[in-house]
Amino acid sequence: MDIKGERYRKLSRRAMILGGAQALGLLTLVGRMVHLQIVNADQYKLLAEENRVDLRLISPLRGRILDRHGMEIANNQLNYRVSVIPEQAGDFEATLRQLAGIIPLPPQKIEAVMRLAARSRRFLPVTVSDNLTWEEFALVNGIAPELPGVQPDAGRSRFYPYPAEFAHLSGYVGQITDKELARLPDDPLYMLPEFRIGKRGLERHHDKVLRGVPGLRRVEVNALGREVRELTRDDGKAGQDLVTTIDADLQRFAMQRLADQSAAVVVMNVHSGEVVTLASAPAFDPNDFNFGIRTDVWKALLADERKPLMNKTVQGQYPPGSTFKPVVAMAALEAGLINPQDTVFCPGSMRFGGRTFHCWKRGGHGSVNMVSAQEQSCDVYFYELARRMDVDTIARMARSFGLGERLGIEIDDEQEGLVPTRAWKRTRKRDRKWHDGETLSVSIGQGYMLATPLQLAVMTARIANGGYAVTPTLLRSNARPGRAADNFPPVGVTPEVLKVAQDGMIAVTEGGRGTAGRSRIRDWPRGLAGKTGTSQVRAISAAMRAGGVPKNESRPWEERDHALFVAWGPIDDPAYAISIIVEHGGGGSAVAAPIARDIMREAFIRDPCGLTGGRPMLAEAALHELRTDGHGQHGHGDHGHGEDDHG
Repeated sequence: MDIKGERYRKLSRRAMILGGAQALGLLTLVGRMVHLQIVNADQYKLLAEENRVDLRLISPLRGRILDRHGMEIANNQLNYRVSVIPEQAGDFEATLRQLAGIIPLPPQKIEAVMRLAARSRRFLPVTVSDNLTWEEFALVNGIAPELPGVQPDAGRSRFYPYPAEFAHLSGYVGQITDKELARLPDDPLYMLPEFRIGKRGLERHHDKVLRGVPGLRRVEVNALGREVRELTRDDGKAGQDLVTTIDADLQRFAMQRLADQSAAVVVMNVHSGEVVTLASAPAFDPNDFNFGIRTDVWKALLADERKPLMNKTVQGQYPPGSTFKPVVAMAALEAGLINPQDTVFCPGSMRFGGRTFHCWKRGGHGSVNMVSAQEQSCDVYFYELARRMDVDTIARMARSFGLGERLGIEIDDEQEGLVPTRAWKRTRKRDRKWHDGETLSVSIGQGYMLATPLQLAVMTARIANGGYAVTPTLLRSNARPGRAADNFPPVGVTPEVLKVAQDGMIAVTEGGRGTAGRSRIRDWPRGLAGKTGTSQVRAISAAMRAGGVPKNESRPWEERDHALFVAWGPIDDPAYAISIIVEHGGGGSAVAAPIARDIMREAFIRDPCGLTGGRPMLAEAALHELRTDGHGQHGHGDHGHGEDDHG
């Protein structure tokens, strides 16, 4: 009995242990099931859902670019396009060649699409052609059922409604290249076939603001990753609209006035710095770049000697010629080297350092003072100023008026020009010594001197507004209302010195012997002050001078002088400043000044910033006195001026 009892007890203990283990295992299993199905239910539901749900980005709608009045410079239009899913197409290349039979699809485009497809997953659509006409889109829809994988659809793409007028301002967008992709931070948005980035102009400079926030689609996919259906959709946030300071009507007028010239024009508010016109000619069609520019079009743009792809307003760097003379005059006055009334006799040339420096007027101007020297653009007078002062003195004044530095305007590729100094030459040139004769060249805006049309407009605005360091802006949000004195620091020139430069520029257009007398605005009695300039693109040799310098119109286009003009007005209360350069145009007084006159007249009439309306006009008697030379003779305007020799 004892043995049996002992065995029974052992079996009972083992049964209890086994039963306990089974109960513990069951409890563990139940606990785990509770943990999975109740505690972590949401987590595992999400994991399971991720096996069948894919998240896909939606390219955001790009923000518009507007002029100051809300006119669209760049917008988004309906875009008819066709895509192909390589996996469904079977023979992908054969499908593309069939499409080429009904829509424009040249061999190089087919090769590009094939390369794009090779980088993408085969079940994702590849864009084959954008910007189809309605007729082409209808043809594709008609044949699509016979071509597996072909997907015609309509989206939105960038569009520039006035391409010629605003090409350089707006710039353009384009597909991201492999080279760009390599240097940009990782962003899945870049992989979307319809996504575009800013390549030039405002589009590039403000790309992040304009591009917006991408949307998101939740789509159900099968085990192979193919889309079955769309579950939810968030279209994201469109890019911000960019409101510029540009007056579209004035910009369009300026481009029409430039016609087929290779030229640049900048018009700006002298108080706020708002740029109301930024025009570069000739232009191009930015719409060509949106979907990939044709090779023949690209080659034609590159081969054009007038450089249509260059934004000459901020990228073009030119000798400023005689438009620089008011700055040189102020430098000499501030240095105390001459009085405004002191005269210099101009016989037509000056001998200095073993060389002869010629005035543009072969017979000379006779005795001239600082105002009449600016009025008649006498080179010998400014050679004499240069003989008395150092180039660094000129450079300090030039920089005070915005030359030789980037001005920070909100557009890409702005150049800094060049204001030479002794230190600059020591570090940049093989001949490190500065020669005094080089200062004579700088004094008439030649030699090493370079400026952009934007810098010349800023220089003119600072002279006009009373000597305040206004800076240019292209965005309404950055504009500063009110007078320049309320918003910008002074440049550091005394009012007396500044007035001499202003009087000289007034005399150029309104005086009896002014080089731009023919370009006054005759139906605008409040007047226009300006300065002509003609910068040489090649030196005139002694042999050429002895035989007679050929006139601009008889030279090849690329050897003709550049024509420049800067101006501000109205005289009684300055509102706008303008600078213009006509590449290889000839004389500034004959070519550039009349164009500037017409654009400024249009600016006064339109008055985009509301600065000229309602103010008292300058008395006709005062203007008549300015417009005569004391003998009742009106200014003779264009002198056929070949001013500004290299020193």
